[in-house]
Amino acid sequence: MVKPTLRQLGILEAVARCGNFSRASAELHLSQPAVSMQIKQLEEVLGLPLFEQIGKRIHLTEAGREALAASEAISRQLANLDSALADLKGLKGGTLTVSAASTASYFTARLMALFRQQYPDVRISLNVVNRETLLRHLTDNAIDLVLMGQPPDGYDVEAQPFMDNPLVVIAAPTHPLAGVHNIPLVRMAEEVFVAREQGSGTRSAVENFFAARGLVLKAAMEMNKNEAIKQAVEAGLGLGVVSLHTVQAELAARHLGVLDVEGFPLRRQWYLVWRQGRRLSPAAQAFAQFVLSEAARIARGGDKAQPRRRSQASR
Repeated sequence: MVKPTLRQLGILEAVARCGNFSRASAELHLSQPAVSMQIKQLEEVLGLPLFEQIGKRIHLTEAGREALAASEAISRQLANLDSALADLKGLKGGTLTVSAASTASYFTARLMALFRQQYPDVRISLNVVNRETLLRHLTDNAIDLVLMGQPPDGYDVEAQPFMDNPLVVIAAPTHPLAGVHNIPLVRMAEEVFVAREQGSGTRSAVENFFAARGLVLKAAMEMNKNEAIKQAVEAGLGLGVVSLHTVQAELAARHLGVLDVEGFPLRRQWYLVWRQGRRLSPAAQAFAQFVLSEAARIARGGDKAQPRRRSQASR
């Protein structure tokens, strides 16, 4: 009996994730005819159609959903096999794949640099992406660990807080409210903001904070990078809300200022997140322990000292 190949199942997952053959072929770096042929061959092996066309998008049939669930289970088992083999090899030559929220990039690079000082043989892959992509990485079980803000609801993940993440209101030094004490939040509702994109954790936290007090955040402009927000605020295009960790250099140079606003800073946390049921490799365990013990010190500027040597984390 002919059985599906891992290549065919991988293409099935990509097409289901992308919603059409064109985007899947671009993601896989294959031609669209090649992707269509692999899906057709898989349908012939299984004896049932896996997709149906509805409007401009394709959707999984019932057989397709069953095949996708089986494929994802196989992918998880293979990931666990990699971790099990890494256990036998220890941290010599191990690999570590981490995805971090773009707002965490300001301290993540320093974390990685100091971790590599302790474990120079570990091969590290770091992805700095937005929240939407972080959630896709978790859904696909494509990474070992994620550094992010509020963990998502409705996802099978485990999460541990490792550091405070205060959100502050920033303004240009020449803004009329610069230097004013205890600014009422209702006054903030009159101002325009340069905000993160919809779906951003920071954007959601601020909008929820305003809404809980019967106010609406006026987002005059949207940007998907904190650097762009800081530059726009410095140019006088509006106020912004960012993590305090992202503006230390600008505050020291007096290019930006933090406003004294009622209810701010918003107290949030940074979290270390991983897919529930994923077997963490020795490298991932060591990095998790390193983050939990060292991240706050490094973010405070204590990264010039050598990190304390820690034993591997165990689960």
